[in-house]
Amino acid sequence: MEKELVSVSSEDSVWLVTLSGNDVPGITSEVTGILARHDVEILDLSQAVIQKLLSLSFLFQTRSSHHDENQVIQDLVEKASELKLRVEYKKMGTSSLGGHSDRPAHHYAVTLIAESVGAQALHEVTQVLARYDLNIDVIKKLSENQFGCVEMLVSGSVGVDERSLRKDLLSIAKDQGVDIALQTEGLYRRAKRLVVLDMDSTLIQGEVIDELAREKGVFEQVASITHQAMQGEMDFDESLRLRCALLKGLSSADLLRVYEKIEITPGAQDLIRVLKRLGYKTAVISGGFTFVADRLKERLGIDFAYANTLEIQNNCVTGRVLPPIVNAQRKADLLEVIAQQEQIVLDQVIAIGDGANDLLMLEKAGLGIAFNAKPLVREKADLSFSQKNMRSILYLLGLSARDVSQVLIKSK
Repeated sequence: MEKELVSVSSEDSVWLVTLSGNDVPGITSEVTGILARHDVEILDLSQAVIQKLLSLSFLFQTRSSHHDENQVIQDLVEKASELKLRVEYKKMGTSSLGGHSDRPAHHYAVTLIAESVGAQALHEVTQVLARYDLNIDVIKKLSENQFGCVEMLVSGSVGVDERSLRKDLLSIAKDQGVDIALQTEGLYRRAKRLVVLDMDSTLIQGEVIDELAREKGVFEQVASITHQAMQGEMDFDESLRLRCALLKGLSSADLLRVYEKIEITPGAQDLIRVLKRLGYKTAVISGGFTFVADRLKERLGIDFAYANTLEIQNNCVTGRVLPPIVNAQRKADLLEVIAQQEQIVLDQVIAIGDGANDLLMLEKAGLGIAFNAKPLVREKADLSFSQKNMRSILYLLGLSARDVSQVLIKSK
């Protein structure tokens, strides 16, 4: 690009330069070599490569002792020509630089996840962000093959109506069939340390108590009570006692047979393997039963497991559940106990669940995720997640599919 070089004063000596074209090794080294030779002060730097097409931008200021700013630009233009790159540059006044606003900035991460994120969903999300005066600083694809996950890092002034913004994004999510997560971007988003999962219909598929009822021949009665409890229409403690009473007479062999039929939710095993490899603590806190939770703890390498205990005498279920009952309040309390024990602040905790008895736990955690949840839970949780594979939750931590694959290979 040809542009007349103009003289600048020492008070107005900031330049923005962008190089673009086919990417080859060594470009950044060549450019920074020129900047180093001229002893300039680098103020900002950004580089992106998409399908081997490079965009490299840098903002620099010459030092007050430098008397030939034009030569810096001339050398960069000549190098760009040598490397067959397009170059654009402009001189900027220091008053136009970012970072000096009196308004404090607020940063968010917006993540879109689907089998394939469509252009319409992307367009509508960016429209909403513009309406809330949020600037998109970075966009990157986290999925590896299909355009299945894109993350946007955005910023704006404090005062954004987050509740309204979240509502607008969820409306797009519903209409476009895509999950959209809005998170405050900062240290605690990138430094989570504990992940707590519900068990039934979250870590595993289906409800164990329903399968026990099927084994006993009382499925319809138990399923009706389970549905009311999960929708928040019945006190959990009372519903559990009623359902357990219907299980009286099941043998220990019956319980084992039910456990062996359990299917772990797709991606759950990979999720836990990656979390453990990255140093996270993991826990299952369930309104289900210990005879399943304890086995899953050993099988998957989970650090903590809490659930209800069915009373068994002479290898036979008595129909009673031993106190204390793991209900909604106890789930939230246990989450906090584990966090305190591990010296983890609540902002560094993720909780994942699907039922009404998970709500207090989701609210207690720094990030609460409603995973394929009931309508009541979807409305109240921080994030609503409808993907069938739990591995996708790792996108919310900013991990790319490539990152996850590398971790899984190393964890074998």
